[in-house]
Amino acid sequence: MKPLGRDIMAGAILLALALWIAACAPVPWPEAPTPAATVLLPESSPSALPARSPFPPGTLLEYRAQSGDTLEAIASHFNTTVQEIRAANPDLPAAVTTLPAGYPLQVPAYYLPLRGTPFKILPDSEAVYGPTAVDLDLETEIRSRPGFLSETESFAYRKQRKAWEVVEVVALNYSVNPRLLLALLEHQSRALSAPEPQGAEPGYLMGYKDPRYRGLFWQLVWAAERINDGYYGWRTGELRDLELADGLIVRPDSWQNAGTVAVQNFFAGLYGKQDFEQAVGPEGFIQTYRQLWGEPFDREIALIPASLQQPELSLPFMPNRIWDFSGGPHSAWGQSLPLGALDFAPPAAESGCVESEEWVTAPADGVIVRSGEAIVVLDLDGDGREQTGWVLFFFHVGSEGMVAAGTRVQRGDLIGHPSCEGGRATGTHVHVARKYNGEWIPAGGPLAFELGGWVAAYGEAPYEGTLTKGSKVVPACPCSRRENQILYTLP
Repeated sequence: MKPLGRDIMAGAILLALALWIAACAPVPWPEAPTPAATVLLPESSPSALPARSPFPPGTLLEYRAQSGDTLEAIASHFNTTVQEIRAANPDLPAAVTTLPAGYPLQVPAYYLPLRGTPFKILPDSEAVYGPTAVDLDLETEIRSRPGFLSETESFAYRKQRKAWEVVEVVALNYSVNPRLLLALLEHQSRALSAPEPQGAEPGYLMGYKDPRYRGLFWQLVWAAERINDGYYGWRTGELRDLELADGLIVRPDSWQNAGTVAVQNFFAGLYGKQDFEQAVGPEGFIQTYRQLWGEPFDREIALIPASLQQPELSLPFMPNRIWDFSGGPHSAWGQSLPLGALDFAPPAAESGCVESEEWVTAPADGVIVRSGEAIVVLDLDGDGREQTGWVLFFFHVGSEGMVAAGTRVQRGDLIGHPSCEGGRATGTHVHVARKYNGEWIPAGGPLAFELGGWVAAYGEAPYEGTLTKGSKVVPACPCSRRENQILYTLP
């Protein structure tokens, strides 16, 4: 699978670095539109679909911001620059993280051909495993339906699991809405309604025929990676076009939303032009989704508020210790976007996977909502739900000494030891990422990851990058040397 938009990462980074300071203070916005103006445009109804025609370079187009929008992403979608958007909208605050949903902008746009359909398939809140899916009972949903999925099992993450457990663990780890995963299984193979697969070969229930992805678990992994690459590629502005299975290029409509592009990217990996256009149009996948769950836009909520700020977080290890900054921004989970995680390695007498007596600590107060299989999830708002509010996700946490789910912790409390457990690792470390309302938050850019005053920035490739505190800049390195070491000192 070809990574999406990696070749334009460097350009996006240069724009993003200038705005990381926005995470330090709330942004005062000019007078905002009334709530009635926050409807996402264009409408998802086929009869309301606007026509897209070529226009002169620099034409000012009206755009109403969508939940989670940043100036960098909007500039990418309209083939323009942040500087030109600011010039056309002089009332914009000097520092901007996320824009208010419905906020009106005049965008100096530069036309690009091959634009795709303006039809909206899903709101963002139905693509992400966020607040709208917290009460979904996957076991009941799957077992109550007549399809073959209820009797299916698959080996996933080192053990045999029933189908509902496989869907659940993939949905949780990738933070992809399980309604979307089930709807794709139903659309591609009638997994919820037919006694045997229809339209897809056994073992390839999503329709992706690659022996490396055979079986329910691996088909779901492939789907989740395609969904996240599309969703976060569009969210950050890194994705500018979709390559279809026949090699043709389609550019998502400039007004599209991330949830729709996520679904488009899934089907782009399977189909050529004709089948792709049918799948993402008003008579395609959306019809299957509605039959299962009703109208998705009836459950739409704004996942990301205006001027989102990260809460204060400390470094994830004990004070008066020196750890290595071993990995800059890289995939929060799996191999897909966003580049939302950072890695820290404890001091060790030898390299590689060795047991460590060092502790990973809680960067803030909260409650442990998931613990096991090398994962610890810390819910910062304390409501006990991984899908709401700010959440910290830790991976490669050793089973010995791991904090139990349900434990309330305070900043600095011990949550486990760094290790190589879970997935692939070349050395003992801990992987940490952030989510807000189920949406992964990129580690660099306008809302950069900040731990103990150290602010993350992208490098030229995943795992590269820096942490900066004042005048000190520490580069990421899988090695252990003075240049990439961080001493955690209390104020």
